[in-house]
Amino acid sequence: MFNQEENKFNTINSNIDGSISSATTFITGVFTWMFLALTVTAITAYLFSSNPELIGLLISETGKGMSTLGYIVTFAPLGFVLLMGVGFARFSSALITLLFAVFAVLMGMSLSFIFLIYTSGSIFITFAVAAGMFGIMAVTGYTTKTDLTKFGSLMLMGLIGIIIASIVNMFMRSSMMDYIISFIGVLVFTGLTAYDVQKLKRIGEGAVYGAESTKKLMIMGALTLYLDFINLFLFLLRFMGNKK
Repeated sequence: MFNQEENKFNTINSNIDGSISSATTFITGVFTWMFLALTVTAITAYLFSSNPELIGLLISETGKGMSTLGYIVTFAPLGFVLLMGVGFARFSSALITLLFAVFAVLMGMSLSFIFLIYTSGSIFITFAVAAGMFGIMAVTGYTTKTDLTKFGSLMLMGLIGIIIASIVNMFMRSSMMDYIISFIGVLVFTGLTAYDVQKLKRIGEGAVYGAESTKKLMIMGALTLYLDFINLFLFLLRFMGNKK
């Protein structure tokens, strides 16, 4: 009888240890891909912003707006996000990875414009602050025992509100509304970071390491956290960035 209870106890412990190990492996993979993508984006942004010939490809001949390629680069990342989401079930992990890599390059080209608007020093400082905030919330999301599902739903509602308000403000061009949107944006993406990390941890607990579906989920998880960080950085830049 005692042996049976001991076997049950060992089986439970083994399952718990296996879930923790799977979650850790999965989250490690997600963050690895995210950091690789951010590195590609940062290098691409710097190369384009520091090379007049490259940045010239994105600016119109008059110098007062974007060229056709500039507009393509600006809106193409959104298309890649939608494509990866819609094609998730049909695409192979290799194709998902390739799309993610191209997306990171396009984002770098698009973000090269910020070096023309803000000083390099303020960009680097803002990046460091965003990284610190992101790291704290990521650890919070991974370690907290509180279910963040309802909190995440609230953040997603806030994200929808930001999108609607941003579209409206494209016509109103209100500096006050822009300030409010930026403030709420920082709060929303800070909260979404914790929520998304917890969600990915739960996905990792049930993932089968090495499986094709797990590889794809890892890339999509990296994309999610990448977008959280980039948006947090850009909203913070509106507050902390020193314009040239």
